[in-house]
Amino acid sequence: MRRAVIDRQTTETQIALALTLDGRGRYEVHTGIRFLDHMLELFARHGGFDLTVNATGDLDVDQHHTVEDLGIALGEAVAGALGDRKGINRAGYFVMPMDETLAVCAIDLGGRPHTVVDLKVRVRLVGDLQTELVHDFFEGFAMGARANVHLKVMYGRSNHHKIEAVYKAFGRALRVACAKDARMAKLLPSTKGLL
Repeated sequence: MRRAVIDRQTTETQIALALTLDGRGRYEVHTGIRFLDHMLELFARHGGFDLTVNATGDLDVDQHHTVEDLGIALGEAVAGALGDRKGINRAGYFVMPMDETLAVCAIDLGGRPHTVVDLKVRVRLVGDLQTELVHDFFEGFAMGARANVHLKVMYGRSNHHKIEAVYKAFGRALRVACAKDARMAKLLPSTKGLL
């Protein structure tokens, strides 16, 4: 079973996270930021991952540490669950429509972290989440997973829909990237011999 458990303890955050890649979209998420809970629930359901998150952070200071550290922990969980990465697709993308919004996510689990996020969100908050931290979440994920993560909202009106479409696309793109390819079962998806 491709599964990982992360226990990330810092002076700013305490995160217990369990991820099963080949799951059934089940989740139990508690971050202290309800809109972020909702986004991680969408990620798990649309990715077909089983995800458990219990996070406590210094939200009295700011949401930054909690959001960024959750991204790092989720990325580390993906990296741990993938193991040597042999036989995976490695890359995946998804185009997610959500009412008037269209978002795109492309992921490469190639071993090098890089993040590009273009949300077209111009408000400070959506629900109780500081919107500028969505970028920090995905940057943390890219570092933890050693992945390229590109996210773009093509167009849309609702800021809620823009962020939600991005998390749904992220879950579905990651599902494809993590999926096993029976024809490549014993091969590393790279000509370099290293990921």
